[in-house]
Amino acid sequence: MCRPDETTVAGPRGPVLPNCYISDAIAPEPLNLKRLLPAGAPATAAKIVAGFGLDALAASGSSSRPYVMLNMVSTADGHATLDGRSGPLSGPADRALFHALRLAVDAVMAGAATVRVERYGRIVPDASRRQTRIARGLGEEPLACIVSGRLALEGDIPLLAEPAARVVVLTPSSASLPASAAQVDYIRAERDGQLDLSAALAELRARFGVRTLLCEGGPHLNAQLLAAGVVDELFLSLSPLLAGGDLDRNPAQPEALRILAGPSFSPPIALELRGVLEHDSGLFLRYSVRHSEETGTASAGS
Repeated sequence: MCRPDETTVAGPRGPVLPNCYISDAIAPEPLNLKRLLPAGAPATAAKIVAGFGLDALAASGSSSRPYVMLNMVSTADGHATLDGRSGPLSGPADRALFHALRLAVDAVMAGAATVRVERYGRIVPDASRRQTRIARGLGEEPLACIVSGRLALEGDIPLLAEPAARVVVLTPSSASLPASAAQVDYIRAERDGQLDLSAALAELRARFGVRTLLCEGGPHLNAQLLAAGVVDELFLSLSPLLAGGDLDRNPAQPEALRILAGPSFSPPIALELRGVLEHDSGLFLRYSVRHSEETGTASAGS
């Protein structure tokens, strides 16, 4: 899901947007999504995500870092928020996929402002779903990873106030957060005063055993991960809405309305379509990200 964030590796802090955290609530009865590509019978989000074989993908990918997936939402004309919030773009099927992906991964990552603005709590708050993870051989809930350049996180954020939460902060800073109820560890990976994302993810794999990592934004962090060449997949939910307006000339939020923010990529990063789902006119796209050995090294340019 698209989340507002600050420039998590370097640069000025972005605008803080209203709370847009996706509710823990899911449909009372599992809904079925149409499988358009590859074609198949309608299925629940849980069954579809189980069919991705994320553990096998992680095993066949890089052994030095986690298998990284971005999960984002956008209108059909490219808006990642409406009135500063991504919540209005998310329908029942999108929320079902959101929670199904969380249930399947070793860790969930977000930028500090995303965690702060959206008041992140436990990654899997429902006890029955935590038992589902245990039955699959996973930890009770994913490790919560926060990317922060400045450690600007208040202690009253529900995630940090939760005694059962396990949190890892990825930062270039030598500072620490104030004491909190959550168990908080740090990965400090600094290069030229900025967070070295490649080194931080390598330590996340080696030190915490994270094989699969789901990133929930925001747009600056997404772009930085892509520029570093460490993203393997993009899940993009296209909401059946047209918001209009000029994304490039919004004086209040010139960048935060897209799923990516920051410098352009030169050359553009190539994607390969792997799956298409549909529910209630919404489309749910799954892409592989083509890495540097296939397309040339991705870099951020002006």
